[in-house]
Amino acid sequence: MTDLQRKGLSRRGFLGATVGGAALAASPFSLFGTRAALGEHVGDGYGPLQPTLDETTGLPLIKLPAGFSYISYGWTGDPMSDGIPTPSSHDGMAAFRPRDGKVRLVRNHEKGNGAPFGPAVYDPGAAGGTTNLEFDPIAGQWLSSYASLSGTIRNCAGGPTLRNSWLSCEETTRGVGEGRTQLHGYNFEVPADGVSNVVPLKAMGRFSHEAVAQDVSTGIIYETEDTGDSALYRFIPNSRQDFAAGGRLEAMKITTARNMAMFNPVTGSYDTRTGQQIDDVYDVEWVPVAEPDPDLDGGAPSTRAQAQALGAALIERGEGAWEKDGLIYFISTSGGEANEGQVFELDPADDRLRLVYESPSAEVLSNPDNITVSPRGGILLCEDGGFEGVQRLHGLSPDGEIFKFAENNVTFAAGSPLALRYGDTDFRDQEWCGGCFETRARRWLFVNIQTPGITFAITGPWQSSIL
Repeated sequence: MTDLQRKGLSRRGFLGATVGGAALAASPFSLFGTRAALGEHVGDGYGPLQPTLDETTGLPLIKLPAGFSYISYGWTGDPMSDGIPTPSSHDGMAAFRPRDGKVRLVRNHEKGNGAPFGPAVYDPGAAGGTTNLEFDPIAGQWLSSYASLSGTIRNCAGGPTLRNSWLSCEETTRGVGEGRTQLHGYNFEVPADGVSNVVPLKAMGRFSHEAVAQDVSTGIIYETEDTGDSALYRFIPNSRQDFAAGGRLEAMKITTARNMAMFNPVTGSYDTRTGQQIDDVYDVEWVPVAEPDPDLDGGAPSTRAQAQALGAALIERGEGAWEKDGLIYFISTSGGEANEGQVFELDPADDRLRLVYESPSAEVLSNPDNITVSPRGGILLCEDGGFEGVQRLHGLSPDGEIFKFAENNVTFAAGSPLALRYGDTDFRDQEWCGGCFETRARRWLFVNIQTPGITFAITGPWQSSIL
């Protein structure tokens, strides 16, 4: 493998070559930035969308391109294999492929205060957690599901690890009270084929977590934070085999950038939230977070306050994150001039950051949240904003094409059993989340609609475009 291949030229062009070690060459996203600024929704992707019938219920729950089909499963309230009703508020998710050929998924449930829904309880006053699912990709059949972690709060996203497990992230920093007996704001590990040991991973930080992505080369875990002035963190574990053994928490500091006006003259923090251009490149370094588990109720400074005092960069609502071919992709859900979202790419090997996309308007892309990268090299973006009351899935290709791949079409007839069960008839404005691909057969995309709470397995002619 050549040095250029190692640094990313083979990765379908997402990362440009360095020129004299100082700047990245223009990527295909540069041309797209001009087109997107004009408000164009560039590219047809897999073609126009049309209502597509669910193979489970026969209802047109999703709009998809011609040739695609899907199977719904795990609706809120449906009994799981362990007899427990499926909890609501489906969110982040990852797919794992063990040796038996089946797909295992771990799915978050972003619930707040309340009673735990299953075993493996952290706090008897919290209702969030995870469930595990099993799918046969050859038969195209859902097989089972069960509760794997409960008693946590606002399990929003997370990420897969090299240990065949999922890190489930609490998007909160709530303390004891209102029925809660534990502090919150931590990550919890959930095995793909078991239940969680319910140990809060405190060295990874106590903050409003969103997602994580683990670098396959180093084992370092990158973490996003969902606040308006968030930081991007990395956790360097003492042991790749035992995250509870502790480690070092650091935050990203931008040291060089095109727009010097965005540097705070006092702290040195760089503000990425506005004033950026597609294909901007930034050199970064990492500053320590001295106290990763601060006593927030006692007035101790938060992790981001500690980091930004040392010059850590500001990000507008860091949310989805995913690792692909040694690169870390992450989302700023409300970043950019239009406040409709940014997509960043971090090259950990070179400590180089790049803005690969910024939405010019809600019509083109509205507040992307969860993110994944397909086996074919395209980015899948789950919307949590919506345009004209409809949430969409978007594809973003390495050559700069953004396109609609799916639309939420969950509507029920007034007075129907499903309308009565879920208390409404129209859920098209509810967010997509948890997108992930089955990576060996490359046949299935798994994704959730958070409310009323449905999981989908989607398949079709992936080879005709980039996802």
